[in-house]
Amino acid sequence: MLKNDAWIKEMALEHRMIEPFVDSQVRDGVISYGLSSYGYDIRIADEFNIFTNVYTTTVDPKEFDSRSFVNFQGDVAVIPPNSFALARTVEYFRIPRNILTLCVGKSTYARCGIIVNVTPFEPEWEGTATLEVSNTTPLPAKIYANEGIAQVLFLEGSEVCTFSYKDKKGKYDKQIDITLPRL
Repeated sequence: MLKNDAWIKEMALEHRMIEPFVDSQVRDGVISYGLSSYGYDIRIADEFNIFTNVYTTTVDPKEFDSRSFVNFQGDVAVIPPNSFALARTVEYFRIPRNILTLCVGKSTYARCGIIVNVTPFEPEWEGTATLEVSNTTPLPAKIYANEGIAQVLFLEGSEVCTFSYKDKKGKYDKQIDITLPRL
């Protein structure tokens, strides 16, 4: 079952599911973020790993070479054409054992050819989410830090899961920085 704004607000305030938590939509002059009807619009932090081909490395998820990107910190990041960046959320999450989340990009960015990919937040996963922001256009694309980037939807299982992310000792649990691929 998809969870509504009242449930999300209760879980955020009483159980620290989302910190910091904004209990309404902030929209004035920014790409919106905060509580929505059936989800929560997350913000992108001001730290970016922007992929580059300067060192002609190969992207390998089993042996990731950090020379594949340049680090950038600032209010506006520019992603080169047909490239992408890794970033993280402003918000820290603590997902309950009976909840799984799905995350989808915001339409404002999608209509500009900017796609956000985030894997599901599994039951009992905790941390800031690492985001992949792809610029699918042939033009440079701006990404605005501390503004909305994607929406998290919270789904409740009909039963509590047998093995949670914490039970499996997940390799991305309690991450607080942009986290690179690990085996």
